[in-house]
Amino acid sequence: MKRLVALLVLVASLVAPAAAMAHPLGNFTVNRYSRVQPSGDRVYVLYVLDMAEIPTFRERQKIDGKAEYADATAARIARRLELTVAGLRLPLVPIRRAIAFPPGAGGLQTMRLQVVLRSPRIEDEGPLDLRYRDTNFAGRIGWREVVVRPAGGVSIRSASVPRESISEELLAYPKDLLESPPDVSSAIARFVPGAGDGPAPVLLSEKELRSRVAVRATSDSGFAKLIAEENLSAGFILVSLLVALFWGAAHAFSPGHGKAIVAGYLVGTRGRPRDAFVLGLIVTVTHTAGVFALGGITLLLSEFIVPEQLYPWLNLVSALLVVGVGLAILRWRIRVWRRGEPLGGHHHEHGHAHGPGGHHHHHGPAEGRAGLLGVGISAGIIPCPTALVVLLAAISLQRVGYGLVLIVAFSIGLAAAVTSIGLIAVTARRAFSRMSFDGPVIRALPAVSAIAVLGLGLAMTLRALPALL
Repeated sequence: MKRLVALLVLVASLVAPAAAMAHPLGNFTVNRYSRVQPSGDRVYVLYVLDMAEIPTFRERQKIDGKAEYADATAARIARRLELTVAGLRLPLVPIRRAIAFPPGAGGLQTMRLQVVLRSPRIEDEGPLDLRYRDTNFAGRIGWREVVVRPAGGVSIRSASVPRESISEELLAYPKDLLESPPDVSSAIARFVPGAGDGPAPVLLSEKELRSRVAVRATSDSGFAKLIAEENLSAGFILVSLLVALFWGAAHAFSPGHGKAIVAGYLVGTRGRPRDAFVLGLIVTVTHTAGVFALGGITLLLSEFIVPEQLYPWLNLVSALLVVGVGLAILRWRIRVWRRGEPLGGHHHEHGHAHGPGGHHHHHGPAEGRAGLLGVGISAGIIPCPTALVVLLAAISLQRVGYGLVLIVAFSIGLAAAVTSIGLIAVTARRAFSRMSFDGPVIRALPAVSAIAVLGLGLAMTLRALPALL
């Protein structure tokens, strides 16, 4: 009885995501913040770099010593900051830095680097025009914020950015902006310098940082927790596989993964139950292979390919596959209509001849392997970022075999949910076909489903294109 209670408590803790930590903006983000601080007769910049789990994992491979890495990164950041005062370019020199690695999802770490940079003394009295631009980490997704805050007797006449950070200097990201974070990398201000030395920005200690760092449970955090469990008994591994199946199925009901497309495809092509199971198998293989491929790119090719930049292309490939399948179904339906058969048609699951001359029912091209393959790949081609975190954590913790099994179980759960939706669609279509009514709406349902699949594919394409432009 005690073992059963302990097992139930374990399952509950793994299914509930509330205690899991993950970067609020997602596992791929590289977030940066600049506080431009005219103080006395100098300009200081407090630069904060906040990396999520996956870019941090990549950076950790380069680190021999924390201090040496922080110094080198601070120098690299300084070279890509542009500060001009009264039209004169002023160099920014790092004078202090602090680095910490707060815990993230799946036993991986995040990274927070703080750097204080200082300009030479300003001789002019002002008012002076100040321009600042940060060109670091161009093209990386994440939060970008700049503020201008005076100190040491400086007077700000005007500024293009606020004085206070809306994210508390990347410590507390506002929830209502997580889906559309600010993208501010430059600032313009007009100010009157102070006299003599002014105060420089103060860095948070590692202890203060750990007590304040923002954490948030994501929808898949319970899955990521599995890989970090210290005691891997046989019982825990068995339970963890069931939990991974659960999280995979739950993930399938988040936006995406072609649920409507699978249903529309199976209705539009008069699919059979076995088609739904074949789709599930294709989704499992595609999603698992996608996670492994993206993990390989992160480990081996990240100097040349930024992993998160592949997602827009994968979204486009998925959308074009759906468009192709929708066109194929629609073309077949039009051919059926031209032969004089009703659009709804009637379905035979076995080949046979009618009458002395006989005739055969030919399945359309989208009903064959190509159609199933296209829909299955489209539903599984986008790897879940949390699954990638689990893979990288497995490598980091030297639990590669366990990590691979978890990812396969997660993918099977994802596919099981998609298969269930397909089976419901097939069952519903068959139930309608057995009813006595034969109205035009029922007869046209497969053709309407074909148009719906095509429309969804076009909508997905339009949504994917802006990220590539």
